[in-house]
Amino acid sequence: PPKPANTLLPDQALERLMRGNERYVSGQTQNRNFAETREALVTGQNPYAGILSCADSRVSPELCFDEGRGDFFVTRIAGNYVTNDILASLEYGVAVLNMPLIMVLGHTDCGAINAAVNAFEKQQDFPGHIQNIVTALMPAVRSVEGKNQLTEFRQAAVIENVRHNVRQLQGATPVLSQAVKEGRLKIVGGVYQLATGRVEMV
Repeated sequence: PPKPANTLLPDQALERLMRGNERYVSGQTQNRNFAETREALVTGQNPYAGILSCADSRVSPELCFDEGRGDFFVTRIAGNYVTNDILASLEYGVAVLNMPLIMVLGHTDCGAINAAVNAFEKQQDFPGHIQNIVTALMPAVRSVEGKNQLTEFRQAAVIENVRHNVRQLQGATPVLSQAVKEGRLKIVGGVYQLATGRVEMV
């Protein structure tokens, strides 16, 4: 494989991921040799983790886990939720690239979640295709309704949306569920804290 260090068991992959986030938070990120990895990756890829992340410009998986090119297979969509195309991409990562880990990565103060909360509380409509995102996030919002404060409601919805999409992936397709059952794949959820850079498992 182009990056032998990426050949990991699921638990090892998760440990490496979270160690990278610790480096990022503490400002001890590693120096990377662009020329070296560029050459190795010309022939192929073997990422050790798939990340389903929000499209938010403040959240960059490679940065917040202190990794480089060839380490992650990243899918991004506002609201970090599963679609058929996202699912196909992550299936490819597992079935073809043999990645042992998938993380659904949400974040605090998510604009997509805030929009869904507004739609729920004020019956607000959004233009164009934005409504599709709001509709997709609504199950997570509905399941945590009843929080007294808006900030609590939004934060609970962020966490529930991550958990909901972890469950979606775990049961979505034989490709993923079989890999989980056989111990070849772990699917987890995390929330990136904008204020600190820390990713907390949920």
